[in-house]
Amino acid sequence: MLNIFGGGKPDHPMADLKEARRILEEVPAQDAFKALEELAHWLESVRTVEGFKPDYRLQLVLLVDDAAQVHVRKLQRDYLSSARLSRFQEQRLWNAIHGYWKQSALAFESCVETFVSGAKGADALKSGLPLLTVRALRSLAAQIKWQYIRYGPFDGSLWGHVARVYAFAEGQKIAGAKAVVQAGLPGESTPEQEFLRAVMLAASSPDSLLPVEMELAERLIAHFSTSFKLAMDQQPDIAYWIDLTTDRPPLRLARPPQHAPTLRFFAAGKATQELVQMVRSIESSHAMPAGVSLGGTYEPEAVLEVLRHLALYWSPTPPERRHQRHRVKSRLLVAPGFDGIMSVLDPSTTLDFDSNLIENWIVEDVSAGGFGASIPHIKGEWLGIGCLTGLQPEGGDNWVIGIIRRLNRDARQQGSVGIQSLGRTAALVTLRAQNGDEHQAILLNPSVTAIEAQLLVRPDVHVAGQTFEFNHGAMTVLLLPSAVQERGGDFELISARQMIRDTSD
Repeated sequence: MLNIFGGGKPDHPMADLKEARRILEEVPAQDAFKALEELAHWLESVRTVEGFKPDYRLQLVLLVDDAAQVHVRKLQRDYLSSARLSRFQEQRLWNAIHGYWKQSALAFESCVETFVSGAKGADALKSGLPLLTVRALRSLAAQIKWQYIRYGPFDGSLWGHVARVYAFAEGQKIAGAKAVVQAGLPGESTPEQEFLRAVMLAASSPDSLLPVEMELAERLIAHFSTSFKLAMDQQPDIAYWIDLTTDRPPLRLARPPQHAPTLRFFAAGKATQELVQMVRSIESSHAMPAGVSLGGTYEPEAVLEVLRHLALYWSPTPPERRHQRHRVKSRLLVAPGFDGIMSVLDPSTTLDFDSNLIENWIVEDVSAGGFGASIPHIKGEWLGIGCLTGLQPEGGDNWVIGIIRRLNRDARQQGSVGIQSLGRTAALVTLRAQNGDEHQAILLNPSVTAIEAQLLVRPDVHVAGQTFEFNHGAMTVLLLPSAVQERGGDFELISARQMIRDTSD
C-alpha cells in the first residue's frame, strides 16, 4: 500500500480515503453499464482535479480500476458471446468497454508523467513504479485490442503511448521488476511482459481473426508471455521490430531498419516450442492442458484453430503470400451473404432480399487466390471475418464467390478487405435429400465431368451420411458429401464426390 502524507486536501469527494471507498461500494453492482460509466467518470475526475498528492492519486486510480474489473469483464463477455448483436447493442457495448480502457490508460499515464516531470511529492511513487507501468501498459493494450476487435478505425497515437511507457520502464531499470497486478488476486507480471503481450498480439495478424478468436489469442499470448524474446539488436530468429520513439505499430522485418538505440526486436522465442507441445497435447487428449486460463470454456478445436494461426505468424519466417499480387483499379459489385448471392444468381429465389444492399467496392489488387479491395461505404451490418460474398468485377457477367479473410475499418463506414476466392463461377441448384426435402444450394465451379464438387448450403441442411441429387439437363447428379470444410453464420461449405446418372429415354 502506498503511503498517504498529511496536509491540505483538494475539494473532491474522494479526498478522504474512507469516503472514496464508500463511494466505490455504492457503485451499482447489478448494472455493469452504469457502474462502468460511473467508474470511468471517477477516473477522469481523479486524474484532472488538482491538489492530490501523487502517491494518493495513484492509490485512488488503483482502487477505482480494481473496482471496475468485474464490470468490464461482464460487458466483454456479453460482447464476445452474443452471436449477432444489433448495431445499437454492439455500439453501446463497444463504447462502454473501449471508453473505460481509454480512461484507465489516461489515468495511469498521468501518474507516470507526474513522476517524469519531477512534481512535488513524485518521489513517493518510486516504490510503486513497476505496478504503475504494468497497469498503464495493460490498459493501453486493452484499448488497442478493442480497436482490433472492431477492425478499426485505429488511434494512430496509441503505439506511441505504449512505446513511451515501456521506454520509461527501461530507463528506470524496472522493465523486469515483478508486480502483483491486482491486489488480492494471484498473478504477477512485469513491464516487459506487458509490452511483449501487446506487440505479439499486433504481430499475430489480428485483422484476420474473429473477435472471439482475438480474445483467445490474447489469453494464449498471456500464457506464453514469459517465454517471448526481446532484444536490442536484430537476430536471425526475430521477425518483428518496433521503434520506441515513434507512433508506428510493430512491423515485420521485411528488410533491416537503420540501426538506432531505440529499436526493439521481438519474437516468440521459446514460446514457439511450448505452443507446439500444447497443440500436440490438445490433439491427443481432446482437452485443454491444466493451468491454461482462457477466461471461459472453449471447444478444443476452436483453441487449436487459434494456436495454429499463432504458430504461423510466430514462425521466424512469417508466411509469405501464396499467390503473386497484381495492382489494379476497378470497380466490383458485391452481394452480401448467402441470400445476396442467390439473389444475383437467380432473383426469383430470394424475393425478400433487399437489392439496395448490393455494394460497390474498388479492387486494389488481385491474385490467383482472391482480391484486395477498399470499401467507400459499408452498407448494413453484415460485414465481418468469415462472411460469404458474391463478387462481380466491372465488365464481367459471372459472379465470383468468396469469403472475407481480412478486415480493417478506416472509418465507421469505410475500410478495406482481403477476400479468398472459393469459386470463379457458380450456379444455383435444387438439391433433393434422401428424405424428399428440397434445398437451394450454390454449386461452385460447376462441371459435370469433375469427380469432386464444392457447394454452399444453408446451416443444418447437411446431415452426416445423407446424400443429395440434382438435375442437370437430362442427367441426374448424385452428391456424396465427404466433409464440411467451413461453417459461417448463414452457410456451410461442403465437399462432395460427384456421380452422374443418365436418366434420358
